[in-house]
Amino acid sequence: MRSRSKGSARAYRRLPSWQVALLTSVVFIGMMSSSTLWGNISDQYGRKTGLKISVLWTLYYGILSAFAPVYSWILVLRGLVGFGIGGVPQSVTLYAEFLPMKARAKCILLIEVFWAIGTVFEVALAVFVMPSLGWRWLLLLSAVPLLIFAVLCFWLPESARYDVLSGNQEKAIATLKRIATENGAPMPLGKLIISRQEDRGKMRDLFTPHFRWTTLLLWFIWFSNAFSYYGLVLLTTELFQAGDVCSISSSKKAVEAKCSLACEYLSEEDYMDLLWTTLSEFPGVLVTLWIIDRLGRKKTMALCFVVFSLCSLLLFICVGRTMLTLLLFVARAFISGGFQAAYVYTPEVYPTATRALGLGTCSGMARVGALITPFIAQVMLESSVYLSLAVYSGCCLLAALASCFLPIETKGRGLQESSHREWGQEMVGRGTHGTGVTRSNSGSQE
Repeated sequence: MRSRSKGSARAYRRLPSWQVALLTSVVFIGMMSSSTLWGNISDQYGRKTGLKISVLWTLYYGILSAFAPVYSWILVLRGLVGFGIGGVPQSVTLYAEFLPMKARAKCILLIEVFWAIGTVFEVALAVFVMPSLGWRWLLLLSAVPLLIFAVLCFWLPESARYDVLSGNQEKAIATLKRIATENGAPMPLGKLIISRQEDRGKMRDLFTPHFRWTTLLLWFIWFSNAFSYYGLVLLTTELFQAGDVCSISSSKKAVEAKCSLACEYLSEEDYMDLLWTTLSEFPGVLVTLWIIDRLGRKKTMALCFVVFSLCSLLLFICVGRTMLTLLLFVARAFISGGFQAAYVYTPEVYPTATRALGLGTCSGMARVGALITPFIAQVMLESSVYLSLAVYSGCCLLAALASCFLPIETKGRGLQESSHREWGQEMVGRGTHGTGVTRSNSGSQE
């Protein structure tokens, strides 16, 4: 079985560049097609329900992928894996709805550290597994953390905000009591006011006059984030294999009959440099953490896009290996920081009734970008590396403008509970004498 795995892996590496790109893109096709569905499920039936189903789905087809006999099978199975991964962003929706306003940005950004840890883990796993055991074992071992989470996610509580909006007052109170007990704190004084809303998770609510422009701009921002982030990941491998941008350009002209970059083995030095650029996501989190509550969400996203665009333009210069690694390090730090800022902003800007759907549709647009990017970073690269870099740079400059034009800055704002209420309300405990609306800067959560 081991020799067969290696043979299959070599066959995949010798595929034409467009088939290699398709193998990458099929995962994002699945994610794109399911993101809105998972958002709708999470708004209709609960954040925890949607997350559990998506995790179990991803685990099942992730394990099956390791046993794919031929290329067509792995295409189908990885597409189904992508379909399940489309629900993973709902973990941010669930998490954000438990966080107080002052700590929300910090906590969401810190949880994104685990995205970086997972990325580093996968690179390190590939270093040890690929040369000896092959891609099948890599896929199988990559599913182990998901198996652990699938067991632990049954312990997760449902969002109290969702329970309030769906009319389940007793469940919401039970969740809040559980949190108070585990934190060793008393329950807040006051009465929990139910604000039931039946028409949750409706696409039309994303295009009301209040949210229409925000939704369209966020879709482009998320598209640009994923397009540029995953494009940089793919470009990093290509550039390391060639040595620098100029080496790619000259090798494309000089050696047409030679095996393409997509089917060359990565050296130990390539893997180490790939690991270094992957580690850049940690300082990316720290930089975003430091500026997001100082500059605000909109300016943070805009800054991250501008820095990424500048680094992409500097890659036009024929720099050495060290400078290449440094530019890729900085570019990846800031584009991942921009992605994290979008994860903070999006749940904050939509009300509870459509928060999961809003995040789901944005995630779906991100997958459109991730789906397209292999054909820029791998296929277009064969024709012109400079054109590929120009596409990424131009896209991020436009995304920076889109960030500035967002109509709502959520820094210092509370979460809305219902799309039928005014902006800036938090779910808070209220005294029995008060029936008015409490503004976001006076909630008991703070």
